Amino acid sequence: MELIKKWSENYVEAGCDEVGRGCLCGPVVAAAVVLDDNFEQNLVNDSKKLNFKTRLELDDYIKNNVKDYAIAELSPAFIDQHNILNASIHAMHNALDKLTIRPELILVDGNKFHPYNYIPHQCIIKGDSKILSIAAASILAKNYRDQLMIRLHEEFPEYGWNKNMGYATKVHIEALKKFGPTKYHRQSFRLNYD
Repeated sequence: MELIKKWSENYVEAGCDEVGRGCLCGPVVAAAVVLDDNFEQNLVNDSKKLNFKTRLELDDYIKNNVKDYAIAELSPAFIDQHNILNASIHAMHNALDKLTIRPELILVDGNKFHPYNYIPHQCIIKGDSKILSIAAASILAKNYRDQLMIRLHEEFPEYGWNKNMGYATKVHIEALKKFGPTKYHRQSFRLNYD
């Protein structure tokens, strides 16, 4: 299905998405993308609909063919202090802060967002499968976070983060029961599976 390239006719748009909200450990990661007018969809789609290899191949294509992009992460400690929803939105704000192009309209995946620098925003349910800039942001955020979790896996291989990326899979839960949480786990999440 062809994704929508422009939500509005006249505004510079930034698509935003985050990844890692439902994980038990690791940061929440957000990306913001400003498309170029000549950007072709190629295989770009909601990151959840793409396999690992395709997402990685698209990473360079997106970075080299958009006007601007930025990625930001927030730690488990920040998540524990501010809750996952606020941390996710704050990560999107941080990604927007890092853009060199100032957007005139922010397109956000989901139904919740806090106002950002007096720039209008539009929340779009399942935006990553409808809007091209949000889909591109979802891929950049997912790739960044997956690579980070694969690196953290080397420090704590028992939890299987190289495969589950921090989600509550059977392997991850069994490791939590046996070894307890690591410094990368979110203490405000349910980690006791006894």
